[in-house]
Amino acid sequence: MTSVFTRTTFGALAFLLAAGTTASAEDGKTLLFKVVTVKDEIVIGLSGAELAAIGGSDASAVAHALAQKGDLTAWQYNVHRGPNGELQMTPSAKIGLLSHASLRVEPYTTTYAVTPHP
Repeated sequence: MTSVFTRTTFGALAFLLAAGTTASAEDGKTLLFKVVTVKDEIVIGLSGAELAAIGGSDASAVAHALAQKGDLTAWQYNVHRGPNGELQMTPSAKIGLLSHASLRVEPYTTTYAVTPHP
């Protein structure tokens, strides 16, 4: 019973947080999301193809996929200096997320250029 309640709450929170999001993955860009876990916050990036596979391009779709599947594999993104010296968001590691450790998913915006992951 707790599992159903947790999944429902998780999905509802993500939906409310993403209600104002207008980002689209149809243009082939990598979209960033902040995942708040029990211990910390991490930024993940998902490509248009990955978002299409989970059935949506907003935070609620990511949260729903995580809650339904129980886990999700994504690239963690961090700020690094690019070859020209400018700061940019780049993938640093491929990570696995577990639904019971993730509290919410939010859209993440940045002024830095986002480097697509492999």
